[in-house]
Amino acid sequence: MGRTYFVEEAVGQYLSGLSAKLRPYITGLLIGQCSAQRDYVIRAVRTPPKEEQKEDAPSPKLASIDEEWITTHASQVSRMLPGGLLVLGVFIIVTPELAKESQNALRKLVFAVEKALTRRRLWKPVEEEVSDRAALQICSATKKVVCRTYDVQDPKSSAKPADWKYQSALSASWPALDCTVNVNIHIPLLATSPNHDLEKNTKNGLNRWSKQIEDSVFLINGRVKDGDTELLEGQKKLKGNTQSSTQFSDVKVLTQLSQGSSPRSTATVQVCSGSINLRGAVKCRAYVHNNKPKVKEALQALKRDIINTLSDRCEILFEDLIINEGPRKKSFEREYHVLPQRLFVPVAGSTVMLSDYKFGDEAAGEIQERFVEMLDQSVQPEDIHVAEEANT
Repeated sequence: MGRTYFVEEAVGQYLSGLSAKLRPYITGLLIGQCSAQRDYVIRAVRTPPKEEQKEDAPSPKLASIDEEWITTHASQVSRMLPGGLLVLGVFIIVTPELAKESQNALRKLVFAVEKALTRRRLWKPVEEEVSDRAALQICSATKKVVCRTYDVQDPKSSAKPADWKYQSALSASWPALDCTVNVNIHIPLLATSPNHDLEKNTKNGLNRWSKQIEDSVFLINGRVKDGDTELLEGQKKLKGNTQSSTQFSDVKVLTQLSQGSSPRSTATVQVCSGSINLRGAVKCRAYVHNNKPKVKEALQALKRDIINTLSDRCEILFEDLIINEGPRKKSFEREYHVLPQRLFVPVAGSTVMLSDYKFGDEAAGEIQERFVEMLDQSVQPEDIHVAEEANT
């Protein structure tokens, strides 16, 4: 049996709109959520055109597909997804002449995108992780849809057929978990570390911190819940309320003070030339499908959001420093940098909100431009909800 993809009807309308454009091919990403039984696709996003392509149509040969451009786009988009959402696969809309060779191009893209996304992750996949990713092909002339999956854990994986089923209001009532995590991470910079490699040291420090988050205790609405129970167990649905409304669960994170069960621990003495301190309160959020979700699914999505939101912000800050200040010089002075703040933007017809980050001096217009470029979504300034205070 192949996998079944339940797809938001708006995704079908979006793909139809793209296939009406007279182009040899259009590529893009599929965004949604995996679960053991079925997968959910709530967004499709076309690959943004490169500056030089904006005037001309892309080359009619599939060999000209820019793999690096597509994987860079996937990495940028993954930063804008809250917990529970991920890049589920890749789509291509092609003319009948290119249909045959497009399957091979799709396969390469599915593996390339997954490799790029895995490289950035600080969390470890669990044993029962779904590793199938979708490769969707649409013929621009006949509108025929062919969906296949590849197991991205197996480089020799062959295509398996999958069902592609449209459904209305698919994510109109997905429950959400919300939490604020107070961060105070101290990362020593070893004297032996070459040229104060801040980015590498920060990533190592975040790696250690992410293991603490994985081992933390999570209270949902003030209670510890068994992982195999249903998340919404005991929560009554409001009768007669057909409006899409989010059921929010408030989560508290209790990190353990000591690691490991042994009361004895060994201390390491290291010669340091400085340190990095990450301090502040970060807003974290995860969404989970409403088909009897388990507590462990929801908490796994939230843990990943906590880890992602901090590592993504550090990445964004370092990129910004490189653009604005050039290569980092050795500095023995105390420096303060404010990490970008998190914001959320609603998705039409869904309770799910997409995420992004803004520096204090960034105008709403820049955020609007980014949503159009990365997610092909126009956003009104009043729909941009900044979720937190600025953090150092």
